[in-house]
Amino acid sequence: MKTLQFKSANKNETDFAEELKRKVSEYFKNNHLSTKGNIWLYFKSFVLVSIYVIPWVIIIVVPMSAWLGLLLCVIIGFGEAGIGMSVMHDAAHGALSRKKWVNTLFQSSMYILGSNMFNWKIQHNLYHHTYTNIFGYDPDIGTKVVIRLCEHAKLRKYHKYQYIYSFFLYGLMTLSKIALDIVQLIQFNKEGITENQKANPQKELRILILSKSLYFIIFLGIPLWLSLFSWWQVLLGFIVIHLTAGMIMSTIFQMAHVVEGAEQPLPDSDGVIHHDWLTHQLLSTSDFAPNNRILGWYCGGLNYQIEHHLFPNICHIHYRKIAPIVRITAEKYGIKYNLKPTFRHAFISHVRRLKELGRDKKILIN
Repeated sequence: MKTLQFKSANKNETDFAEELKRKVSEYFKNNHLSTKGNIWLYFKSFVLVSIYVIPWVIIIVVPMSAWLGLLLCVIIGFGEAGIGMSVMHDAAHGALSRKKWVNTLFQSSMYILGSNMFNWKIQHNLYHHTYTNIFGYDPDIGTKVVIRLCEHAKLRKYHKYQYIYSFFLYGLMTLSKIALDIVQLIQFNKEGITENQKANPQKELRILILSKSLYFIIFLGIPLWLSLFSWWQVLLGFIVIHLTAGMIMSTIFQMAHVVEGAEQPLPDSDGVIHHDWLTHQLLSTSDFAPNNRILGWYCGGLNYQIEHHLFPNICHIHYRKIAPIVRITAEKYGIKYNLKPTFRHAFISHVRRLKELGRDKKILIN
């Protein structure tokens, strides 16, 4: 993959970037605040991990009906999504704590979700955050089997119905990560990406195999051994957990980038995006439901996606306060600030965007 460059001849954009960084820095300095998390973030982490772990323990030790077990699996799925969005995510960006070992500990929660931290950092921190919404560079808007998420991707006839079937397939997000992590890591090793990240390819492969093995032992082996459920009921519960978590996380992620108003630019022939990097983040990202405190708490501030992309090293607990700074500064310089006022508005906008992407005026490919 070629490296892109962000270059703007528009002094307005560079002035915006300088003023915004200065104002946000002043906010933390004037209020004597750390940019990282606080005690309430650790408490939230405890709550979300409990939602994930306690129902699993109950399933193991308490005799119950299959329907109650299935309901507990849905709750576990909610806990899994919460951990991924509110605990692992900040830690992986180094935003949870100033102490590296604390971030490392909390980002390791990725392993109890069945996925791999090294792969995540490359795909998300490196590619998605650097090349947001740029087709061929940002893997998050690459075509997902039968879901077309970018206007520059090939269009096929069945995409006409993707606004209907996509949400069912979103549930496969975490299951596909569990299954395909090893393929992805082998590809990273083969392309030299692992070594470029100053990591040992063989060591990362051993970590992946060991962590996956332990995950399957804990979440499939132990229930098969200790619970009263049959093998197919245990397997069904495992799938329900991941369908729940996958649908929640995928929907939240897509409502930040695949909505009306979020641009999907292409570089020129020299590999240049003609915007300042901070301006590009604003143009390709959207906030939603800023007044929904419960949603913001649960999804780790990912409804403030603009602020997260501008300042990924700042903990999400601060996004609600710095969002007005970003919006007012953007408006001052005439730079679009894409905001959907509620979850419903963002969800409908995503559905409409899926419909647009499935009915592009370009010639359909059979």
